[in-house]
Amino acid sequence: MRRLCAGLLATAIATFALGGAALAETIKVGVIATFSGPNAIWGKQFKEAIQVYVAQHGNEVNGNTIEFIYKDVGGPNPDASKAAAQELLIREGVKYLAGFDFTPNALAVAPLINQAKVPAIIFNAATSAINKQSKYFVRTSFTLWQVAVPAAQWAAKNGAKKVVTAVSDYNPGIDAETAFGSAFEQQGGTIVEKIRMPLQTTDFAPFMQRIKNSGADTVFAFLPAGPATFAFTKAYSENGLKEAGIGFIGTGETDETTIDALGEQAIGLTTAYHYSDVHTSDLNRAFAAKLGELFPKSRANMASMGAYDGAHLIYKMIELAGTDGDKAIEAAKGLSWESPRGPVSIDPTSRHVVQNVYIRRVERDGGRLVNREFDLVKSVPDLGFDR
Repeated sequence: MRRLCAGLLATAIATFALGGAALAETIKVGVIATFSGPNAIWGKQFKEAIQVYVAQHGNEVNGNTIEFIYKDVGGPNPDASKAAAQELLIREGVKYLAGFDFTPNALAVAPLINQAKVPAIIFNAATSAINKQSKYFVRTSFTLWQVAVPAAQWAAKNGAKKVVTAVSDYNPGIDAETAFGSAFEQQGGTIVEKIRMPLQTTDFAPFMQRIKNSGADTVFAFLPAGPATFAFTKAYSENGLKEAGIGFIGTGETDETTIDALGEQAIGLTTAYHYSDVHTSDLNRAFAAKLGELFPKSRANMASMGAYDGAHLIYKMIELAGTDGDKAIEAAKGLSWESPRGPVSIDPTSRHVVQNVYIRRVERDGGRLVNREFDLVKSVPDLGFDR
């Protein structure tokens, strides 16, 4: 009888184990981003940050294996983004989408995620209105309203009276222009001119002359990270705006991936942003160390942090809700955690990250240039969501 009971128990344990194994699955996450062309830095930073997160936290959640599948859309290309999403949803059977470096690429997938009821985690695209297009969007990056308003307030408190805004002519640029301008005027300042520049241009000499002629004491800039930000910031230095007494306040124009190439002329440039790779916290030091170990030539920037925290959010959504899209979105609302950038949470209404915004100044740190944080505005939401 003892042998019979032992045999039955062993059989039951084996059956349970097999049943548990059968319940586990591979959950696919489709990452839509730019991996080729002049803006390939976005996909590179996204992918490396995800790999750092997986290296630190493993590739399983509740016994399920998490698999990331990457699709290249070659830059701001809504048609390619929509096609990539269709392929990922239909052919690959992904349960989560992520990535989205450019606003048009995110907007293009809104009808698809509404139909499929699949969460889409935005690692960058920074126009406030995106999240209004689908209840399945959640953003772990930033919006231009979120960083431009603190930039305007800081500029006004530190002597700026007349500002010219210079932004890339697309939705995030217009958001930046509107947010900075309204906040600066509320502080008693004057916007003397609004310059909108072609998204793909890297020739900024004509715009620098307009800025010089505007009568402004400060220029506020926004351009998407990559060749454009580098070229604009370099043109500011090379065209003598600093010597002409025109100060600089920006957002991501001194991006970590190009800051060293700007050279000594970048020292002193001020930006308001949500992350610096020299942010002083143990979590950030651990993140930077692992990134350096896996990718020795890489340097973290805001795209890295959007993807790293995006991966964390996806893991938490899977942990709490599995592959049920509606439950996953509800689980994301109100989540909070300590990120390498500082404390963050997901606003239940906007489904956008609430975070600190840091005032940073370019300094030399040993053999490299860094964005040194020297002031902050705590727990800033997306200030443009309700507009």
